Amino acid sequence: MPSFVGAIDNGTTSSRFLIFNEHGELVIGHQLEYRQIFPHPGWVEQDPMDILSSVISCVDGALRKFELQGNDVKNLKGKASLKEICGLPITTYFSAVKLCWLLEHSSDVKEAHDNGNLMFGTVDSWLIYNLTGGVEGGAHVTDVTNASRTMLMDIRTLKWSEKCLEFFGFNANILPEIKPSSSLFGEIKYPHLADLTGLPIAGCLGDQQAALVGQRCFQVGEAKNTYGTGCFMVFNTGKEIIPSNNGLLSTVGYQFEGEPAVYALEGSIAVAGSAVKWLRDNMGIIKSAEEINVLAAGTKDSGGVIFVTAFSGLFAPYWRPDVRGSILGISQHTTKHHLARATLEATCFQTRAILDAMNTDSGKPLKSLRVDGGLSNSDICMQLQANILGIEVSRPEMRESTALGAATAAAVHLDIGMWKGGFKAFSERIRESKEVLQKFTPKISEEGNQIVNCGDESDHG
Repeated sequence: MPSFVGAIDNGTTSSRFLIFNEHGELVIGHQLEYRQIFPHPGWVEQDPMDILSSVISCVDGALRKFELQGNDVKNLKGKASLKEICGLPITTYFSAVKLCWLLEHSSDVKEAHDNGNLMFGTVDSWLIYNLTGGVEGGAHVTDVTNASRTMLMDIRTLKWSEKCLEFFGFNANILPEIKPSSSLFGEIKYPHLADLTGLPIAGCLGDQQAALVGQRCFQVGEAKNTYGTGCFMVFNTGKEIIPSNNGLLSTVGYQFEGEPAVYALEGSIAVAGSAVKWLRDNMGIIKSAEEINVLAAGTKDSGGVIFVTAFSGLFAPYWRPDVRGSILGISQHTTKHHLARATLEATCFQTRAILDAMNTDSGKPLKSLRVDGGLSNSDICMQLQANILGIEVSRPEMRESTALGAATAAAVHLDIGMWKGGFKAFSERIRESKEVLQKFTPKISEEGNQIVNCGDESDHG
C-alpha cells in the first residue's frame, strides 16, 4: 500500500491540510479561514480555539475528500547584545514582547506565570500540545525554527537563553522543549481524529522556513520569497550565522535530526496580499483578489501613484512601527487601474529593499529568486518583481511550498518515499533532478532599474 504524508499549514488568516504522495506530489487539500478579532484600534487578536478548530476541520475535510483511512497517513505537520544572542531586533513582531504585554496587562497570566502554571509557545506548540492529548499529557514541544522567532532562543546553542529569559523576566519552565525540525514530536491522540490515533507527528517548521525547505533552497546563496498575507524573503547562509547590519533577521532556516542547523537571513514585509484584501473588503475597488491583475494590466504604469502599505508599520529593513500607510501622487488622471498597479508595486519595491540588504550582508549578490504564495500566482506581479529586482524570478509548478516543506521534514524522519536515505541523500537527488519552473526575466534597462531603485528609497525611507 502506498504511503502518504499529511501537512498542516497554519497561516495568519486560514488553516490548510494537504496530503502528498510518496513522490512529493500534492494529492488533495482542504482550507478554512478563521476570524481575526480587532477589539481596539491598532489591536489584533486570534482565539486559539478558533485556530485549533480550523485545523481539525481541515484535517477532517481533507480526509473525507480523499476517503483515506487514518493508518495510511504517516505524519501531520503541523538591544545589541540581545540581538547577538537571538538574531532578532526588539519589536512587537516577536513572541517575547507579546508575553511581556500579557504579563503587564493580564493578572491571570501574571499569576499563572508566577505560580508555575503557565505554558507559553508559538502556534505550532499549541497545535502539537492539543493533537497529542492536551491536558491529558499533551507534548509541550517546538522546533528550532519556531523557537528562533521568540527572542528567547540562543541561535548558536539552539537552547533557551538564560540571558534572554533574565532580560524579559520569564521563568524557563513555561517554555516548550526545543527539537530539530525533522524529528518525533509526539503521536496523535485527539478525540475528533480517532482514525489517526497513534500516528507520528514527525515534522515541524515555521511558515517561512518550511517554504525554504519546500522550495528546495538547500544550497548556500539560494533564496525564496513567499507572497502571502505578508511577504517574506529567506536566504540560505548554510552553517554560518551572518549578523545583519542592514535591518534583516538572522534566524534558523531548518535542522534535520542528526544534522547541524542551517541558518538564514530573513526580510519580512508586513503587508502584501492583505493590501489586495484591503482593496476588496475595505475600499470595494475590486470584487475578487484575481481582479487586481486585470486592473493592473490595464495601464502601462502606476501613473505616478505610490502606495506605502504600512497598515501596521514598516518591517524589514526599516523597522518603523510608527509609520502608517499612505497613497501619494494622486492626480485628476488617477484611476483604479493605477491604484491596482501601485498596490502590486508596493510589495515589489519593498522586496527590492530587502534584496539590497541581503546582498550587502551576505556579500553574495542573488542571481535568481524562487517565489511562492498566493500573490505569486499573478503573472503581472511576478513580471513587475523581476523588473524591479533586475534578476530572474522562478515560480515552481507546485506552489504549496510551506506544506511541502513540513511534509519533507516528516518524511525524511520517517524514511519513506522519495525522501528515503536521510536528508543528505535526498538533497543530492534533488540537486541532480530537473524541476518545472516558470521564469520571469527582467524587461527593463539598467538605467531604468536604477530609477526604480531610487524610487524605492524615496518611497519608504
